[in-house]
Amino acid sequence: MATKKERRMKIKVGIRAKISGTPERPRLTVFRSNKQIYAQVIDDTTGRTLASASSLKMDVKAPKMIIATKVGELIAKNAQEAGIQTVVFDRNGYLYHGRVKQLAEAARNGGLKF
Repeated sequence: MATKKERRMKIKVGIRAKISGTPERPRLTVFRSNKQIYAQVIDDTTGRTLASASSLKMDVKAPKMIIATKVGELIAKNAQEAGIQTVVFDRNGYLYHGRVKQLAEAARNGGLKF
């Protein structure tokens, strides 16, 4: 029986085999820990992070779902400042539910296309 982390890593490998970021359409990846949530826009051809946002530096005392929404809006703003309009979404092995879904929808509402 695989642990939760092993299961997520197995799903992650399958996702990463199918998608990768290009300079025209970089990869928006999400990482969530128990307390924080992070998002990065990555060009996999050069291995560079083009834009990032996280809940780490936010001084907001709010539920995690609201913080995920704010991080989604922030990543959309940072990506557009870097000249990025369209991305490919990498949920990083997490279920598309809860905080991951909230971040993705906020990024869409912020102007990113995926």
